[in-house]
Amino acid sequence: MLTRISVKRLLLAILGGVVSYFAYPSPDIWIAIIPSIVVLYLSVRGLTFWRGVLVGLVGGFTFFVAQIYWISQYLGPVPLIALAGLQAVIFAVFAGVMALVSQANRVVVAEAAGVAILWVGREYVSTHWPYGGFPWSRVAMSQANSPLASWVSIGGFGLLSFLLVFLSLWVALSLSKKARSQSLISSAASFGTVFMAVGIAAIPVANSGTMDIAGVQGNANAGLFANTSRGEILLNHLDATERLLEQKTRPDLVVWPENASDINPDDDVDVRLTMENLVNDKLQTPFIFGTITSEGDEIFNSSKLWLPGRGEVDQYDKKRPVPFGEYVPDRDFFYALSPDLVGMISRGYSFGNRDGIFNVGPTDVGVLICFEEAIDELPREIVLQGASVLVAQTNNADFGRSDESVQQNAIARLRAIETGRSLVSVSTVGPSVIFDPKGKILASTRAYESAVLRAEVPLSNELTIAMRGGWLFDPACAAGSALISVLVVVERRRKTTKL
Repeated sequence: MLTRISVKRLLLAILGGVVSYFAYPSPDIWIAIIPSIVVLYLSVRGLTFWRGVLVGLVGGFTFFVAQIYWISQYLGPVPLIALAGLQAVIFAVFAGVMALVSQANRVVVAEAAGVAILWVGREYVSTHWPYGGFPWSRVAMSQANSPLASWVSIGGFGLLSFLLVFLSLWVALSLSKKARSQSLISSAASFGTVFMAVGIAAIPVANSGTMDIAGVQGNANAGLFANTSRGEILLNHLDATERLLEQKTRPDLVVWPENASDINPDDDVDVRLTMENLVNDKLQTPFIFGTITSEGDEIFNSSKLWLPGRGEVDQYDKKRPVPFGEYVPDRDFFYALSPDLVGMISRGYSFGNRDGIFNVGPTDVGVLICFEEAIDELPREIVLQGASVLVAQTNNADFGRSDESVQQNAIARLRAIETGRSLVSVSTVGPSVIFDPKGKILASTRAYESAVLRAEVPLSNELTIAMRGGWLFDPACAAGSALISVLVVVERRRKTTKL
């Protein structure tokens, strides 16, 4: 039976999780992540490991549901409960260790640092395991429009998450009766961190020219389970492209989103002729578009590059299809658990192995498909391969008017800052956005409208500190979490032996 204090702790954990909703887009009250972090930690502070796990399970579940409710948009509550539940289990284990850390540390700064390392370590585990992980709901992702966003250019998302957790807890714990003398120092450190981030943002990114890029948003019902007629999605994007053809000048590159052509030109002569006419005669400029391709028994979520007078010259196949969305891992096992839901995904996409670099004249364009921009390794990979600008093609049609699309654009903005690259995010239904290397919006569209966005984007070949090695901060925190876990367990056993 739960004790009275346990109920209070559970309510505190729920409150911390609920408050996190307001920190992420679309509420986008980024400062709300601070009370969320503090309250979630206070809910487990001073507890035993297993009590910390119990409270952390409730807090973690609420934390994730508050942000990713949009997963249930079409498939109902089961996928949401399953995903949030899995993430909550990981959250709970780390919460149990955090509870032990709070007992082992009497120095506020050490306690705050230990918990921050554990938090980032937990994010690293969650974004990599199982089945490639779920790269969402990281603390850093709430800061896309905050003064702290520039920190990702130094140490990636992990460093920004660490700073938020560390500073939030340091200040909160220092303001307690037992540590009031440290409050002035910790508060000053917090303000100093903000001003440093503003200073980082003021440092210009080395420019190696510009590129005129246009994105086409077809406002097509391109969801996985949409009941559209064959060629309807393609027609939507052809119609939207007419707005671009009305402009006096042609861009250096035109981009359609993921799944923009629901018929692969390789499989249909008429569609191929339509594409050739569009690229060779009308656009007369390089063209990137998304479609579904096949090779033997395998199908791929692909992006193709067509050049005027040359046709298709390159193809990128999505390297990280979304589990339970684009394929079902361990299908037999999960089919036994939920045959109706698993049966809806009759055939899964294969994992691509082509590089994500498209050579568009003298410019190397790095291509990402949908949620791949949320996966740390893939943007870094194409930047290190020489990409001077990034293109993220996405299809948000499955998530309606939920917060999913604006959360994804927040991730895109942070990726632009982290990599020091302009990033063109083009969606089937929007909103679509073009960011410069500092995260400034150069062009954008509203959601659910047929539109064209276009901008002269800066190109860069310089590597940010995050790309040079700052990205190692995340795995370092994961290793640090393992070490902290061992130390607190040893300390706990030592104290128990003395008693």
